[in-house]
Amino acid sequence: MPDVGLLTFFLVGLLGGAHCVGMCGGIVGALSMQAKGMTIHLAYNAGRIVSYTLAGGLAGGVGHAFGHLLPVQQGLYIVANLMLVAMGLYLLGMTRSLAFLERGGAWLWRRVQPATRRFLPVRGVAQAWPLGMLWGFLPCGLVYGALVNAMAAGSAQQGAVLMLAFGLGTLPNLLLAGLLLTRFRRFAQAPIMRNVSGLLVLGFGLYGLMKLYG
Repeated sequence: MPDVGLLTFFLVGLLGGAHCVGMCGGIVGALSMQAKGMTIHLAYNAGRIVSYTLAGGLAGGVGHAFGHLLPVQQGLYIVANLMLVAMGLYLLGMTRSLAFLERGGAWLWRRVQPATRRFLPVRGVAQAWPLGMLWGFLPCGLVYGALVNAMAAGSAQQGAVLMLAFGLGTLPNLLLAGLLLTRFRRFAQAPIMRNVSGLLVLGFGLYGLMKLYG
């Protein structure tokens, strides 16, 4: 696994909040109009985070299945650290650094999106939870970058925990967006916070690559 802790992926989710609100803000706004109260928003976001966690477990399991082969293990390590570099650049404002991942995920999303319509309008938890799980497949470079690192985590369990940390990081921005609270989002999206986070993640990626070839 790259030389990075769960806190880093929590911070990526937290400080990449502007992107999260941009990608999921529409459905969150619709939830605010269609249903009132914290329960609906918690159910939607819980479904989304469960989707991330399951995907992380699957990615970690796939990586573990082939990771015993040294060339594969080294390849996953390199790719995961390159993803950290790309995620760091994204947080620093170079938002096209992960565009290739989003283009790749668009194929899957086109097949998942029609299923979301059966849960709209949202009238309760029974619609919000599965809608959140399906919305977890929305093509997002930060999510896919984290999933690549989950593949290199070493096991299904570690991959799932890594994506859980990332998902929990995205929760404050989307939850507060749904409740129309902006003060925290302005703090999380402040340039200094994004720059510090971006440099931290970029530094982890570069350190991992230097350690491999040093």
